[in-house]
Amino acid sequence: MNKPLIGIPGNVLRGLKETEGLPITYTPQGFIDGIQMANGVPFVFPISPPEDASYYVDQIDGLLLAGGQDISPFLSGEEPHLKLEATEPARDAFELALIKETIAQHKPIFAVCRGMQLLNVAYGGTLYQDLSDYKELTVQHIQKTHYTFGSHTITLDTESQLGRILGATYSVNSYHHQAIKELAEPFKAVAWSKDHLIEAFESIDTEKGIIAVQWHPELMVAVDSKMQRLFTEFVKRASISY
Repeated sequence: MNKPLIGIPGNVLRGLKETEGLPITYTPQGFIDGIQMANGVPFVFPISPPEDASYYVDQIDGLLLAGGQDISPFLSGEEPHLKLEATEPARDAFELALIKETIAQHKPIFAVCRGMQLLNVAYGGTLYQDLSDYKELTVQHIQKTHYTFGSHTITLDTESQLGRILGATYSVNSYHHQAIKELAEPFKAVAWSKDHLIEAFESIDTEKGIIAVQWHPELMVAVDSKMQRLFTEFVKRASISY
């Protein structure tokens, strides 16, 4: 039986002592585990020229956008905030091209953390470059607790796809200092932190199969069956595309 092929654009790791500083293409192991446990086949590919995006998307059944660097503020016509952290413009450009091509080919997208933020920017949404600009901030969004444990509560729309999996409230982990400011029009918010930041969104057109979360389910799949269900449902959506 064929298994859905899930494309995961890789990040670049630089300056690692064990590799004598040579750059390494990688993705966190939790994404590999989550896809494999969902009976999918993960396919990690490198940051590439945007014009190559169609070649990659032709091969896959679904696109998983992982976390990583800050989103370049230039994409939203802004100058860098004093607290902006490292960006990777080549990754931004390639993943934006992948998003466009994946939508054009009617294949599903599951976006995590940075992936959620980039997806929002791709459709004209905006971000808080740093949460110090968010006046209602009362929740710790870069947790000190071990990453396998939820560190703050979210409230969900129980009629949403995520709400049907997680229920009305759930505890999630949190590692972000950027966040959704204005949500792009093709999307609807479906989860919020207690200080009212958007923690997840879905495409208004459910046939597009887009789900995006601010937390890191890949870090929780080994101990939380509902986080694994996020990957399982994504792989099911991808299986429709082949």
